[in-house]
Amino acid sequence: MTALLLILLTPLLGGLTLALVRAPAWAGWLNLAVSVTTLGAASWLAWQVAELNVISGSGFRVDAFNVYLVVLTAFVGVTTSIFSRPYMRHVCASGKISTTSLRVYHSMYQAFMLTMLVALMTDNLGVLWVAIEGATLATVLLVSLYRTPEAVEAAWKYFILCGVGIALALFGTVLTYFAAQHVVADSSAGLTWSTLYERAHELDPTVMRIAFVFLLVGYGTKVGLVPMHQWLPDAHSEGPTPMSAVLSGLLLNVALYAVVRLKMLVDGSLATTATPHLAGMLLMGFGLVSFTVAGLFLHRQRDIKRMFSYSSIEHMGLMTFAFGLGGSLATFGALLHMLVHSLTKSAIFITVGHATHIAGTQTIERIRGLIRTQPAVGWSLLLGVVAIAGFPPFGVFTSEFLLLTATMQTQPWFTVALVSGLAIAFAGLFRHLHPMVYGAAPEGQQPVAANMLPVLLHLGLVLWLGLSIPDFLAIWLNRATELITGARLL
Repeated sequence: MTALLLILLTPLLGGLTLALVRAPAWAGWLNLAVSVTTLGAASWLAWQVAELNVISGSGFRVDAFNVYLVVLTAFVGVTTSIFSRPYMRHVCASGKISTTSLRVYHSMYQAFMLTMLVALMTDNLGVLWVAIEGATLATVLLVSLYRTPEAVEAAWKYFILCGVGIALALFGTVLTYFAAQHVVADSSAGLTWSTLYERAHELDPTVMRIAFVFLLVGYGTKVGLVPMHQWLPDAHSEGPTPMSAVLSGLLLNVALYAVVRLKMLVDGSLATTATPHLAGMLLMGFGLVSFTVAGLFLHRQRDIKRMFSYSSIEHMGLMTFAFGLGGSLATFGALLHMLVHSLTKSAIFITVGHATHIAGTQTIERIRGLIRTQPAVGWSLLLGVVAIAGFPPFGVFTSEFLLLTATMQTQPWFTVALVSGLAIAFAGLFRHLHPMVYGAAPEGQQPVAANMLPVLLHLGLVLWLGLSIPDFLAIWLNRATELITGARLL
């Protein structure tokens, strides 16, 4: 419990302290130090879970499913802090934000990390809801950081749409509590996930069906599932680039994690009914629609950050479909895809931040010749897109191959739709990528100070996972697969 407590206290105290630090240089280094401490505590917690399988107490529960997401969240928090330290100082020096706004940025960055870690580790469905709502409030302030009319509009859209979604999730949580009152003697444990999971077969299936619909639509808004996705492209395009890296790489995972946890309860409740796979079918439906629509919208984008936000929607749809498909192979592939997508997409957004500084704009048509102007940025963008498009030998290829294999084994009639969607997304990305990377550089375009260490770390890890999954990670993913489906892959 010491490691768990340290994970929670570090960003909490760090966020409060950063709100008081006035010097931009010190704030950036302190933000990085807080993130590194959180990662150290998360690694310690992972080692404990590897030894004990489950750590629970004081309303928290950490098992194989969420521990690797905790480590991933802390790791991306560190690498994004490395990037954001010089990046946000440049933004502040250019006059786009004041030193007060920079304090808000650093404080809300740690508040955002805290809420995501609480959401991942809590054993209480009510606290899970509160934590995800807290993440919404923190990111609203980050989206509106530049205070332009477009940024304020995007923040309001984000707040309203996600507010409606989280309200629906609250109603679904209330219905789950109502179903629990008939089977759990202790009313205070009516929202404890571990207690409900043990007695899921006793929960009223009718109530749980209705509850899951509200929960899926509510948390699905945070995942970015179509048609509840409208906030995501605007939030990405108008907020600071480091926020886009953690939003796409982490928050979407946390919301999907919540959906899968609740699906496990519904599956247990409906196991003996005429529709035991209702939750899975809903996930498959929403996932396939999101995957297809986002792939088509990639072709219409004119803003580079909006383009990659639709790529995030596409991949979240693919993961949602895989969790709905069920089975050990699809679930293992979905868990792996959560990992490699987070690493790849955050690396891409970091690279995009440098590319927009070089070009002075986010408009795709005016970003040209990056390899000629600054080879490190150009090659990083090229490799990042190659990785996220699912080319071997990167890890995204491995996870997508597992998902396609699972689909062909269990639901072969969906295989054509998945292959077609991947091809459409591939075409949408590369039609824009080629001129940005290889086109003629505009006259006067100059390189910028770029911190490419986070990109190298992320893409290096994704390449490693495509070539060989280390034993410790395979054990984690296998344990998580067994927890979710009841069967291991290996």
